[in-house]
Amino acid sequence: MKASTQMTIIKTGLGRMFSMIFLTISLCMVVLAGRQFYVGLMDGKELVNIFVQSINTLIVSLAIFELGIGILKEYGSHEEESNIYTLIRRTVARFVGTVSIALVLESLIMIIKYSQLDLAGNLHYPVAILVGASVLLIGLGLFLHLSRKDCEEREERMPLWQPHREAAPSRKRPGQEAVVEFRGSGF
Repeated sequence: MKASTQMTIIKTGLGRMFSMIFLTISLCMVVLAGRQFYVGLMDGKELVNIFVQSINTLIVSLAIFELGIGILKEYGSHEEESNIYTLIRRTVARFVGTVSIALVLESLIMIIKYSQLDLAGNLHYPVAILVGASVLLIGLGLFLHLSRKDCEEREERMPLWQPHREAAPSRKRPGQEAVVEFRGSGF
């Protein structure tokens, strides 16, 4: 076995393992959110507080789920992506987008909670989280803008079609044409 094949197998195995760990943690957090909601209802807590706790847990669960899916797509497959720049751009954009949504939702929940508890003096914390999420999204936009040129240059160098290689070219019958595969078509 070649060293590159062994490394691919190790990379794929570890990618699947870490992905399953994150997906399992995410599932456990969904169950925990349901338990928090049920226990809160049974204890007679305020409905708003129950929703805030459950939504907080679900937001974190969503971010962990997205991380697990990203790891699975990037490392859990033996197939190599033809354009690594596209793969990285897509993974980073999805993960940073999910984290930004989680931060914005968390800050909005904190604003609602602080306004209901008359803690207006603490509103600078959720505002700081909103500013942080905005900076994160601006950074993502800058990353996507700066990496677009590399991604486009890489795609321009790749041909749009690639003929399949024949195992035994001498067995090709006269008049038989090469099979053409179009990149990105899925066929």
